[in-house]
Amino acid sequence: MSKRDYYEILGVDKNADESTIKSAYRKLAMKYHPDKNPGNAEAEEKFKEAAEAYEVLSDPEKKSRYDQFGHAGVDSQFGAGGFDWSNFTHTGDFSDIFGGFESIFGDLFGGGRRSSRSRQDQVNRGEDLRIELSLTMKEIYNGVSKTVKISTKDTCTSCNGSGSEDGKVKTCTQCNGQGQVRQVRQSFFGNVQTVVTCPSCHGEGKVIEKKCKHCNGDGRISKPKDVKVTIPAGVQEGQYIRLRGEGNKGKRNGSNGDILVMIHEKEDDVFVRDGVNLICEYPISFSTAALGGEIMVTTLADEKLKVKIPAGTQTGKVFKLRGKGLPEVNNEHYRGDIIVKVDVVTPTSLTSEEIKLYEQLKKFDEKRNLNPDKTFWKKFKDLF
Repeated sequence: MSKRDYYEILGVDKNADESTIKSAYRKLAMKYHPDKNPGNAEAEEKFKEAAEAYEVLSDPEKKSRYDQFGHAGVDSQFGAGGFDWSNFTHTGDFSDIFGGFESIFGDLFGGGRRSSRSRQDQVNRGEDLRIELSLTMKEIYNGVSKTVKISTKDTCTSCNGSGSEDGKVKTCTQCNGQGQVRQVRQSFFGNVQTVVTCPSCHGEGKVIEKKCKHCNGDGRISKPKDVKVTIPAGVQEGQYIRLRGEGNKGKRNGSNGDILVMIHEKEDDVFVRDGVNLICEYPISFSTAALGGEIMVTTLADEKLKVKIPAGTQTGKVFKLRGKGLPEVNNEHYRGDIIVKVDVVTPTSLTSEEIKLYEQLKKFDEKRNLNPDKTFWKKFKDLF
């Protein structure tokens, strides 16, 4: 299951300062703390999810990597099993985060209604955009920067993003600018009151009477945009990089959405990827297999490395070039291996001279009495 966005988990904007992030985590931690939700597995998971988000967003370095590369930029720091409490470095903050009993009860029972301005920002936030980016194995090996041309929605210059022809925007009379209205319906248990998005202003709290002719009241127009994407070495198929604030401008001067750059791997002519390892098959002749020799393997760094083939090498023999594979994302000090699997090639066309030599070799082979052994027959039976 894919991870949720850390900003979404804490319910904060990407430009939120340290105190806002801490306050948001404090509220979630108190809400979902296991002591307040004994035996509730869902609450326990949300408590841990909030802690993971706070661990990243409260650390300027981790936050910067997450803002640029998404979860791929920070997951390697949590280990193979993902985030656990041994990764949480803010245990000393708990007294500050949770405060005394007065602040706890104030947060739990004091209301804290969400402002209409915050709701409007969420409603008007611009759409996220998605870019599909295909990389060669060499680009993945080295890391690469690319510039991609896309079409985005930007502020309408005619109405300065207001969406109004004359600049006048009125407060919605149905919801009084709240963006939400209460509905009461009857049920078996009596009257049930629910809060829904205002149908008149669609949650914005504002109504435009005279729409801008250029953007039709949207406050945005389409424009081409060049987006520079920096891809770290070692990325994998299916990972993504999040460019925060680079997506569509929000309606009527709302905040920008993000751009998600989805990574795809192009098929390589030589290597097949297995995690950080690179696998290649290398054909060798009968004579090299029997007598031994050397082969030359070219790495993705364009190094030419000699691999010694010992006499008597069989098809399927594997040789490793350690540290010549792909790096881990954000850990250039560790690289995988190149795994070379040799394949003894049977010639399909021979010259008359080669035929004579193979006939002589055949006489020696007949003396070796090459017959299937018990191991062979056991393997054969296991197939059926």
